[in-house]
Amino acid sequence: MTQNKTNIQSYIKIENNEIVLDGTSVFKIEPTDFSDFSKQAYRHFEMQYPKFFKMDALSKLAFLGAELLLSPITSEEKENNIALILANKSSSLDTDVKHQESISDKENYFPSPAIFVYTLPNICLGEISIRHQLKSENSFFIFDTFNTEFMSNYSSILLNTNKADMVLCGWVEFFNDNYKAFLCTLGTEEKTEFKNETINTLYNK
Repeated sequence: MTQNKTNIQSYIKIENNEIVLDGTSVFKIEPTDFSDFSKQAYRHFEMQYPKFFKMDALSKLAFLGAELLLSPITSEEKENNIALILANKSSSLDTDVKHQESISDKENYFPSPAIFVYTLPNICLGEISIRHQLKSENSFFIFDTFNTEFMSNYSSILLNTNKADMVLCGWVEFFNDNYKAFLCTLGTEEKTEFKNETINTLYNK
């Protein structure tokens, strides 16, 4: 079987109160917490998805990046065969801690179903899939650091075995209001501006 080369189609980075899309800063505000930053970004890009405000921080982070990458290329009229492959270091620990706090106080015992539902990191994949009507392959991995070689190889396999027409892969880390997202779309079409780029070089720029 002929192996098609996997090429970067587009990428996005979200950190330090800034969103960079394909190397260009598209949104930046004065230092604030992630909750405020995410709300301002949502309104700035005029996103229309009220459930966003019920998500945990990790899902909001992944959703923002996916929304800006996928909205221009997905369609409600046809099936979008886009695989989702994400990873981070802290899993859903930020939400896990909040859930534990809600049940550890015996005098104020009030476990929140709204928090509990997000105590798995792959819930953010579900949020993206629902938003863009994806029924394709999706996986969430836990690594100490962003394993770009693994993610690139996994994406290539999905594309070359026709399990996906495109892959959204990347890193979405959130814990104690420290966050970084790097997401990119991969396909077999060659994009001139990213011809010599790799996931690793873009992530570390």
